[in-house]
Amino acid sequence: MEQTDFDGIVFADTLQDFNALRYARQTVHILCCCGNMGFTFQDTRYNIAVGDYVILPNAELGSGFSASDNFRGILMSLSEAFVASIAIRSNYGIIGHLSLLQNPVMKLSARDFRICEAALLYLRMRMEEKEHLFREELLGSLLTAHILDLYDIHARSRDTSQLSEHIASQLRKFIELLYNGEYMRNRDLDFYASRLCITPHYLSEICRKVSGRPATYWIDRFTIQEITRLLRQKELPLTTIAERMNFSSVSYFSRYVQKRIGMPPSEYRNNLTSKQFKF
Repeated sequence: MEQTDFDGIVFADTLQDFNALRYARQTVHILCCCGNMGFTFQDTRYNIAVGDYVILPNAELGSGFSASDNFRGILMSLSEAFVASIAIRSNYGIIGHLSLLQNPVMKLSARDFRICEAALLYLRMRMEEKEHLFREELLGSLLTAHILDLYDIHARSRDTSQLSEHIASQLRKFIELLYNGEYMRNRDLDFYASRLCITPHYLSEICRKVSGRPATYWIDRFTIQEITRLLRQKELPLTTIAERMNFSSVSYFSRYVQKRIGMPPSEYRNNLTSKQFKF
């Protein structure tokens, strides 16, 4: 693993080293250069090959990483604080973020693969210059350039336009509320709209404009993500999970899960070892 006193960016060479990088709220980038790699993201199994670029907006959302014997890739972990500090002047970030929460894999053209590989290798090389007087600013600039290239690749594949500052700001605040665990206490659309000082209809419309999904989809997605994580802990009784997620009863909790993943929580738990479910 790359050892450096700069903790904003860390690179890994192997899957074993990579597993040590997956801290809470870290953003993980993986460029597959040879072989294959698999992982589970929000109950969906992904298998990537050469030319695939994976971005996990939150490292906690990924699990079950495995790789072929000949796997070779560039694996990078970015701290939330460092990403925030570079302050990219583009509202496209929230578009990409919501899209990656639905599918974290980008298929690169040969040209885009070469651009991304060169950028990551150069960034890693410049990290070695520990005596550089403006090292943090230098690395921030190089990372900014790479992220803007990723925005361009993503936007070209979806023909997506830019957002106004107001819409981008509202969506960032909404998603931040969900990342902070507000869905464990509040799953009512009116609550989030009230916190943002906008109407429920407007919140759903701006979510739909950016992601193709209404706001309730994202509230449910974060909720189900946490519920399925808890269900994997088989020592936790359903009553405990229902209470932790602030459901009024186990029966209400079971109906909620049944409606959204197509089976009651007990059945989901029984099928964990044999099947993957896509929400």
